[in-house]
Amino acid sequence: MDVKKWKLAKALKPWSLPVGPSTRTVGMWEGRMPEADIPTYFVEQPQLFDRDGLYQDKGVDFPDNLERFSVLTQAALSAVEQLKWQPDVVHAHDWQAALALPHLALRGPTSRFWQSAGRVFTVHNLAYQGLFPAEAWPLTGLPPQAFGIEGLEFYGQLNCLKGGLVYADVITTVSPTYAQEIQTAEFGCGLEGVLASRRSDVTGILNGIDPDEWNPKTDAHLAARYWSREPAGKGLCKLALQRAQQLPERHDLLIGMIQRLAEQKGIDIFAQAAEDLMRLPLQIVILGTGDPVYHEKLTALAARYPKKLALNLRFDNPLAHQIEAGADAFLMPSRFEPCGLNQMYSMRFGTVPIVRRVGGLADTVVDLSPAARQIATGFVFQDYSAEALLAAVTRALAAFQDHDLWAGLMRHGMTQDFSWERSARAYVEVYERALARHAAAPARRLPAPGPARQAGNPSPTAASAR
Repeated sequence: MDVKKWKLAKALKPWSLPVGPSTRTVGMWEGRMPEADIPTYFVEQPQLFDRDGLYQDKGVDFPDNLERFSVLTQAALSAVEQLKWQPDVVHAHDWQAALALPHLALRGPTSRFWQSAGRVFTVHNLAYQGLFPAEAWPLTGLPPQAFGIEGLEFYGQLNCLKGGLVYADVITTVSPTYAQEIQTAEFGCGLEGVLASRRSDVTGILNGIDPDEWNPKTDAHLAARYWSREPAGKGLCKLALQRAQQLPERHDLLIGMIQRLAEQKGIDIFAQAAEDLMRLPLQIVILGTGDPVYHEKLTALAARYPKKLALNLRFDNPLAHQIEAGADAFLMPSRFEPCGLNQMYSMRFGTVPIVRRVGGLADTVVDLSPAARQIATGFVFQDYSAEALLAAVTRALAAFQDHDLWAGLMRHGMTQDFSWERSARAYVEVYERALARHAAAPARRLPAPGPARQAGNPSPTAASAR
């Protein structure tokens, strides 16, 4: 963090934190959220956190990630006690913060400070679980009994994310459909049993977007401004994008893709369909980085079809805005998609999404059909295959030829409310539910000491015990 830029101030004197067999000296800084008076605290531990990457270096996880995020969570809990700021609810996100919840659950019954604190855990992507060898357990600072089938043990390994699922009062994820999907074998990543046993405590809340940052009426990155009632500027944005990407300036359907080039995002079925797509009257602009295999495949494809495909293997925020504004349609063929944001950005910019019916994509895009013509916002396909992707794009091409139909799709998308206001109200309800759930449940007891059992999913009764 840039201390001067964010005007951070020391919040506490440095203190020693035990981590396994050793100790780490940690500090705490305080700042304020921009345009708000909400205090925000930052854990300082240079040896663990002053690095270029958040979790990885050149695609490889840092070997000390368990220690890093154990320090983060334990330092945060310790700092709250030192600051004498008693929270009503502790809300942890993903495996990196999940260890906070077993710490609270197992110390809460004997700690007056934490006794009444509700616990909420949010899963942003169940595929990333924080798996570590059992021998690393001491780094967690948790008692040995918590490493078992009813705790953080997962097929003989330590699973940080499972700790959040087991010890939370309420579990949320980032879309209603994903909340259901992760309770199935297809999307549960081995934890579907844990989640199904907590079914009544699992809910899905869509992420929001910043309507000021993603606003075609005011966006400084665009060649022209426009909005739902005056959409003419979008055509100028399309011409500017075609010129910048060295594509012919013609009325073909221009499709944008901004994504990680990884199979989660459906780049494999796109690559399988690519030759057939190139034979259609369309152009495609891609922005993103990812698997080197797909870098090579897409580079070769762009070389063969320079008038059809423009490839940008990098991160480029201004270009992302320009693609959202200049494209006619936006393709997201994801294998799984917990929430997805680009389909919301696209609709905000009058760019019609073409998506697979998974996770947040299913919850935000209304498929064009005869019955839904008056409310449709895009094109949705079901099967995870190149054929289904190609069929959806072909449907979009046909609709693109009907000016009034396409204008209706744009208008319906641009008038959707994907702001954080709706999501924030839902989170307030979750916090109230967590407090009620916590108050009504007996204190969580540790399992009896004994060897960890070699199973990943606790029984329903064990998982719901408190």
